[in-house]
Amino acid sequence: MDGAEHSLDHRGATGAMETTSGTDEFQPFDRNLIENLQSQLRLLQGRVKELEEENSNLSSRLASCYCSERRMNFDDGSSSIEKSKKYGSLKDKTTEKKAVEKTPGYNTRILDHCSKRYIALKVMYFGRRFYGFASEAQMEPTVESEIFRALDKARLLVGGRKESCYSRCGRTDKGVSSVGQVIALYLRSNLKDPPNGENGNHNSKEHHDGEIDYVRVINRVLPNDIRVLGWCTVPVGFSARFSCLRRRYKYLFWGANLNISAMESAGKKFVGEHDFRNFCKMDAANVHNYRRCIMSFDISPCDVRMEGNLLWAFNIEGSAFLWHQVRCMVAVVFMVGQGLEDPDVVDILLDPVRTPRKPQYVMASENPLVLHSCEFEGVKFRCSTGFPCLHFS
Repeated sequence: MDGAEHSLDHRGATGAMETTSGTDEFQPFDRNLIENLQSQLRLLQGRVKELEEENSNLSSRLASCYCSERRMNFDDGSSSIEKSKKYGSLKDKTTEKKAVEKTPGYNTRILDHCSKRYIALKVMYFGRRFYGFASEAQMEPTVESEIFRALDKARLLVGGRKESCYSRCGRTDKGVSSVGQVIALYLRSNLKDPPNGENGNHNSKEHHDGEIDYVRVINRVLPNDIRVLGWCTVPVGFSARFSCLRRRYKYLFWGANLNISAMESAGKKFVGEHDFRNFCKMDAANVHNYRRCIMSFDISPCDVRMEGNLLWAFNIEGSAFLWHQVRCMVAVVFMVGQGLEDPDVVDILLDPVRTPRKPQYVMASENPLVLHSCEFEGVKFRCSTGFPCLHFS
């Protein structure tokens, strides 16, 4: 307030004193003006005092809002209060809620001494209500967040995602379902010295006797639209993403008024290694190589009819896929089936020299798309004790 007072005094002095034209004498001070300025100064000083008291009250409330029940310990050992001080700002209630949900409800550090086992889980889910599988997009709910919430509730987690060596095979989009998604991570084990895939017998019967029934325990706390179908011990260097040999997608559609023969002709042109930059959503920041290998692309009828309309399915296999690649390929094949394009349009779009920029077209809907299976070498999933793992044709 020193500067404010100085400014007021200065303005008061210059306003109260006027020079008389042609002389060096000053007129006397205007008493009313001085009293008015002093009154304004007292009001400002009172307001400053009120703001200081309000700031003190807010600081006191802020210091007491982190009660013991909401104090969170992070993986690096710092508390939630230390985190807020470090980043210099408080998160809003929505962000805080997400942080609480992503942090295990118990201190996983106390499980460091417990046995743990590196396993792969085969997961099925109906994707209609989810914002995709992965939780990085900060949209809820996601399949991944529901799985980790269930693992937390079942007290199977042994650390954060980094400590658990977590990996996923496919990052399906919003609305996409799966009957063969695979994730891998360390989970708590009942065995004193559980195998972790270092030899070929790590999935023998003796290595499962007395073990946690992961399928039954996890499914007990999962929502109804997510189910674990099986589990398998995997080697420590296993990655659900990079160890996958092939991924298979199915896309269901009704065949009425479509030229299936022309669609099959167009689909066969995808087989092999090609540049699929015109069949994906561009992600220039993260993707620099658009070449992918499609191992098979066929169309087969399903044994389902509705009012004489037969249900069909695209069956697409590849080693890996770009963002929205399957839905873009299906969209172009649909245009061929509707007679809007010739099958040769696929050859044109697969040639980046002839088509350097992706033309505008509407992607196929996400709801009929299903991640059908993810194949790995030497991985054989088992279900609950005494039950074989489910397989979908």
